[in-house]
Amino acid sequence: MNAIKSFAAFLYDFIVGDDWRMSLAVVLGLAATALAVHSGFNPWWLVPLFVAGGLGISLRRVVRKNGGS
Repeated sequence: MNAIKSFAAFLYDFIVGDDWRMSLAVVLGLAATALAVHSGFNPWWLVPLFVAGGLGISLRRVVRKNGGS
């Protein structure tokens, strides 16, 4: 049981890491891409768009937190 807990903690830290918002952006991008593919659309660019948006939000949070403009 201890090995399972250790592996689950590793997996959480590996996937989520320091910023859960980036993980959420990736999951939302994948979900939106899957929905679009099922409707017959080829949205190869959708996941990078979500990740870039999440990165921008994350960077803005850090800059504001550290006293930037």
